[in-house]
Amino acid sequence: MTADNSFGRLDDDDFPAYTMGRAAEMLGTTQGFLRAIGDAGLITPLRSAGGHRRYSRYQLRIAARARELVDHGTPVEAACRIVILEDQLEEAQRINAGHRQAAGSAKPAAAA
Repeated sequence: MTADNSFGRLDDDDFPAYTMGRAAEMLGTTQGFLRAIGDAGLITPLRSAGGHRRYSRYQLRIAARARELVDHGTPVEAACRIVILEDQLEEAQRINAGHRQAAGSAKPAAAA
């Protein structure tokens, strides 16, 4: 991707705009922490053509939640599992809300 066509994606939460160093700086953590949560399967950064890790804003939010848990004494692997389960629960709740909304709009109107 060239700079010309990447500017339009800067508002995209999934666009891998941040280098590992910048991501660690933004989170107030170390690059080692980012590698650890990657190794634990929490996030998988995109790799640049040169092999450097690149992170999206969505991934940084996930990493920030894991860091919060680790800062409160949770082991990295457990923190990653908790964040994965929280993310799955949020997605399931969103899907269920959509189903409830669709079912509610499918009901016939009551006769007056």
